[in-house]
Amino acid sequence: MATRIRQTALGRIGIEVGQGHIRRLFFASATESARDGSDDDGDAALLKEAFRQLDAYLDRRLRDFDLPLAPAGTPFQQKVWSALRKIPYGRTASYKEVAVATGHPGAARAVGGANGRNPIAILIPCHRVINADGALGGYSSGLEFKRRLLALERGGALTPPATADARASR
Repeated sequence: MATRIRQTALGRIGIEVGQGHIRRLFFASATESARDGSDDDGDAALLKEAFRQLDAYLDRRLRDFDLPLAPAGTPFQQKVWSALRKIPYGRTASYKEVAVATGHPGAARAVGGANGRNPIAILIPCHRVINADGALGGYSSGLEFKRRLLALERGGALTPPATADARASR
């Protein structure tokens, strides 16, 4: 496994790869550092391509990622994550709609749980799932990231993160 952390327009993001697949994408703290446990040149090339595509997405030049993903999860979680990848760029779906898409129409809460355990956020677009009433619901990395990603996909520029002062006034 190899992990790289880079500063992006969204903040510090880490990507972990292994055996030719992306295993995890995460928002890295200021103190986290990359771990490189692989001598595989393919892993290095995949990390470079993943960050290239992520930068293009954040610049609104890419709508669909074309990367080999291998998130670890249960069969139900895999179904949910597969359904999430079918939600078009700039669109949203409710937890109920995703549950129906997985063939489990009564499992909206379970979809929420699987959504929150998505190890490859952004690339598997869990930010596109909202409550049936249109409210944002939760996001494992915080609602600010979800708001910013949805605004980006709806045609806006990627807004800078809110400052502590701005968050306090909300």
